[in-house]
Amino acid sequence: MRFKPELDSIREHKVPAWYEDAKFGVFIHWGLYSVPAWAPPVGELGSIPDDVWFTSNPYAEWYMNSVRVGKGPTWEHHREVYGSDFPYERFTEMWRAENWNPREWVSLFKEAGARYIVPVTKHHDGFCLWDSDYTDYNTCRFGPRRDIIGELCRAVREEDLRFGVYYSGLIDWRFAKRPMFSGYDVKHPDNIGYDYSDYAYNQTIELINKYKPSLIFNDIGWPYKGEKDLPYLFAHYYNTVEEGVVDDRWNDVWCDYATKEYHAGEDKVGLAKKWEECRGIGLSFGYNQIEGDEHLLSPDGLVRLLVRTVAFNGNLLLNVGPRADGIIPENQASRLRYLGSWLRKNGEAIYGTRPYTGAAGQKQETESGETVYITRKDDAVYLLVDGVKPGKSGIRIRGLDAAADVRALGGGRSSFTFENGVLALSLDGVPEKAPVLVFAVKS
Repeated sequence: MRFKPELDSIREHKVPAWYEDAKFGVFIHWGLYSVPAWAPPVGELGSIPDDVWFTSNPYAEWYMNSVRVGKGPTWEHHREVYGSDFPYERFTEMWRAENWNPREWVSLFKEAGARYIVPVTKHHDGFCLWDSDYTDYNTCRFGPRRDIIGELCRAVREEDLRFGVYYSGLIDWRFAKRPMFSGYDVKHPDNIGYDYSDYAYNQTIELINKYKPSLIFNDIGWPYKGEKDLPYLFAHYYNTVEEGVVDDRWNDVWCDYATKEYHAGEDKVGLAKKWEECRGIGLSFGYNQIEGDEHLLSPDGLVRLLVRTVAFNGNLLLNVGPRADGIIPENQASRLRYLGSWLRKNGEAIYGTRPYTGAAGQKQETESGETVYITRKDDAVYLLVDGVKPGKSGIRIRGLDAAADVRALGGGRSSFTFENGVLALSLDGVPEKAPVLVFAVKS
């Protein structure tokens, strides 16, 4: 259908099947902030009060603001390493991306099982990763002197994956000069003129026309002076990209899906609306050189995150933060490969599934201590069982409608009985530290 630049028309847009089915995407935060690559790893978003967060921000991609505030660990680090008079823009002289190969990135993401890729095109620092007609402050004129977004877009589509874009709509610190010390400041930057509103609108339209992204992840919000332009933007997007989707960070004007970021947005998790969790493998989105393994999700923790997200109607947009030279650190890459190896055995219970809405629910705790997440697809119900004890184990799952056959997706020895809505699984040979085990139940 053709969409009109009116909200009543825009609201006719439906979430496309590809996004419902994909379940797992890779987010990429790579930019000037990848040069200093430094932030104090104090904790996760949503668990730290504003007065600590903004002076000790664990997001390395917020480096520019963390220096601007003039106090705290990042400011002290910047002063000691670069000097108090070193401007953020000089990092353009230091970002070379000399080891970057977009096809190697995409090969890793495909091995990890990702179905869509979403790079940052412009973060809050205002530096653009494509050859924009609206600013020379971009990677084709400075730094790497390459069209990062264009090269990556081609590599992604060569592998038949979906390509999306992130754009920082509300915040651009080259327009907003005041440091941000609170959540209120983030939502009310001082770039309030029509000049920035038009700039953000024109750049977003440019990204749509150049790359025809399957997804647009706008961040924080949209310039308030430009809210009246949004129906025109959405209509142009949907008329250009029939199966496009947009997130919920457009000042509550319109969205296809809701977002959760670490702990922020937990109230959006549920079956009522499609949602997506975005987070880093560690505490930051941009590469943080001082994050160690203790700050990163464990390989099994990453599997568990994907499983519980999918069971409750979500997608996982998992971020990688490459180094400035273009190499994805091994502690991130190894976790992606681990997730991919699990998905190759068990992806049937993830891709293309929907939440289970029967009496068993989406999650239940068993009498023997396991946690069972449940998804469905066609005539199959999938049990994703976390915490199975090694060796022999017996598990009882309540509330299933029927169970004529049970198959272990990852192999192994198992048998079952089904009576009065209770499935009793008997397992043997469960290895030590087994990740989530998956069983397909056919009625």
